[in-house]
Amino acid sequence: MRYTYMVLMAALLLGGCSGKKQKPETDGDRIREYANILYNRALYTQSIREYQRYIDLHDVDATQRANVLYIMGNTYFDRLNDYPNAMALYLKIKTFHPESNLIREVDKKIVACLERMNRSADAKQALDEATHLDPDRAEPSRPGTVIARIGDRDITTGDLNHQLSGLPDNLRDQFRTREAKIQFLRQMIATDLFYDAARRKGLDSDPEVIEGAFQARKSLMVQKHLEQEIAGRVTLTPDHVEDYYRANAEKYAEKDRDGRVVRQRAFQDVRQQVAEDLAREKQQRALDELVVQLMKAEGVQIYTDLVK
Repeated sequence: MRYTYMVLMAALLLGGCSGKKQKPETDGDRIREYANILYNRALYTQSIREYQRYIDLHDVDATQRANVLYIMGNTYFDRLNDYPNAMALYLKIKTFHPESNLIREVDKKIVACLERMNRSADAKQALDEATHLDPDRAEPSRPGTVIARIGDRDITTGDLNHQLSGLPDNLRDQFRTREAKIQFLRQMIATDLFYDAARRKGLDSDPEVIEGAFQARKSLMVQKHLEQEIAGRVTLTPDHVEDYYRANAEKYAEKDRDGRVVRQRAFQDVRQQVAEDLAREKQQRALDELVVQLMKAEGVQIYTDLVK
């Protein structure tokens, strides 16, 4: 009995340590199709997760694996502006799939990642290292229908929709029709062409461009910081909104040319406007308080008498 038990245990251990990954009975094509659907619905983080599940759970060949990694990297790069994670995936392709026909495009994307991460020296080195690559290697297709090409670069429906989704609501409404979308697509292409031409002129090294990029980056960082800080300081409840309306009822009344109240609007009719006004006031107060706190913490002094 003892011998039989030991044999069974050894068999179990050997089976468990064989290093072979058990693949669940899942339809790989469906997982990838689902990932594509998520991508085309602008659910980019979820799409990346499903692409990863696809290559984790299924034995795909090296070409297919490199292609999926490239799609994931491009999703981080083009859609989420997450350049560190994008570069990590591009480097994974270079490390584990050095014979892939994607290497030329991968190197370009690594340089672009480094530039966007403000690592110009590293970008130049990466560009120098990539000069020996075969120029005939092409980029594979990604989710979305190709609706335009700039040289060997594809522009897909996903690219167009992503750019449109970044517009303010009032501007986005102007591009609902097919004709308007084509006009916007032409503007996208023109911008890319002018950008390429400017780079060929070396304008990415122009002092004014460098300073402008720094100031733009600074403004975006400040805006993002304030959004995060102020969001935690501002609370808005239905009671707060209704109280604000009662205290400022005349502000929302209809008035004649002389400023006299003609009709008092009901709260239900102006609720949205009241909520926006209250939120704006609360945000401004939170901003003022934050500025005072920071100035006090940093020992800021302003010599107003010297300002002429």
